[in-house]
Amino acid sequence: MKKFLTAALVGATVVALSACGIGKDPLAAGGGGSSEGAIVIGSADFPESQLIATIYAEALKANGIDVSEKFNIGSRELYIPALRDGSIDLIPEYSGALLQYLDSKTSATASDEVTAELEAKLPAGLVALESSPAEDKDVLAVKQETADKYSLETVEDLVEHADELTLGGPPEWKTRENGVAGLKNRYGLTFREFLALDAGGPLTLNALLSGQIQVADIFSTDPSMRSENLVALEDTKHLFLAENITPVINELKAREDVRQVLAGVSAALTTEDLIEMNQRVADLDDMTDIAQEWLQENSLIP
Repeated sequence: MKKFLTAALVGATVVALSACGIGKDPLAAGGGGSSEGAIVIGSADFPESQLIATIYAEALKANGIDVSEKFNIGSRELYIPALRDGSIDLIPEYSGALLQYLDSKTSATASDEVTAELEAKLPAGLVALESSPAEDKDVLAVKQETADKYSLETVEDLVEHADELTLGGPPEWKTRENGVAGLKNRYGLTFREFLALDAGGPLTLNALLSGQIQVADIFSTDPSMRSENLVALEDTKHLFLAENITPVINELKAREDVRQVLAGVSAALTTEDLIEMNQRVADLDDMTDIAQEWLQENSLIP
């Protein structure tokens, strides 16, 4: 099962990359988000972001709104500047992670607190539209055998053992507050090593299952949390904030019809939906098919 799931996730990532053109920079494809023309939808460089962006695209297109796609841009450090300079117009975001990117010292934790503070701190020209109850949070995950060996239930339980363990996560985690820096500042954790892999994707999962790392940054909606019997350590000091799925858009493109379509998507999307759709992505189902079927099931498109 482990080999199958890892291979499936790798395949899903390759499919997602192929849709954008392997080896190409999506931001160098020409065009951009100005006050005229199509709404340019971007995504981060992991499958769930690409899936949600596809849902946005299919919903908007079905309602007669012209869109173009620039998926697989990369991390927040790349796509937020792209939103600000007009290279893209719209992207699915995670409310808490975006807030911490904008203000690493935020004390907001609950969904309503995070949403209110995010709206106040977004750069000029960007608008956070209606958030979804669906949530996907970073979690520190370990294999069941590691949890049993060190009696791990919470992130705090790692303190006595971190110097024996290797942490794996995306490269940007090395300096992010909701990453290595925050784990040290808030929990006093210093791991034996940090291994830069990917954003909760197949590299991280494979490294965890193979024992190359013992602690991993995994997304809470990753189906491998269930299928591989991984243990999510409780974040007792709230390093990882509420992470409601939130469309962030250039205000020049935030027309009322666009707002209404995306509000419908946000209202219908649930965390369970994300888990189920992520499993289909891992099974190599086509993202456009997944998006269209979910939209139809929720009466959002004909």
